Amino acid sequence: MSVHDELAHVRHALDDLVRAVDRLQIPLGNGADVRRVRVDTDHLREDLDLLRQSMAAEEPTADPSRPQIVFIPRTPYDPSMWAGCEDEGIGSRHGPERRQPRPARRSPRRASGLA
Repeated sequence: MSVHDELAHVRHALDDLVRAVDRLQIPLGNGADVRRVRVDTDHLREDLDLLRQSMAAEEPTADPSRPQIVFIPRTPYDPSMWAGCEDEGIGSRHGPERRQPRPARRSPRRASGLA
């Protein structure tokens, strides 16, 4: 694994840690211990950003002919990230609550031959 992959993995793990601290703050409140852990996670985030910046400064410019690899985590996304968003999938603006009932189709009558 390259250094960039490792840094991306650390960043993802740190994001998970920050979300876990957020969840812990709900039952534990905003006491001194929770605030200290929050400050520590903020310091870790700042230190990781500084490390990434120093690595970017040392690295030569990327070769444009070589594709860049994007790390996509296999863990599910945080559901709070999607709060307030509309679904852009099929029927996003025509969901069941907005659908109008369609009128029933009438099948054509057969001519009975009697007139």
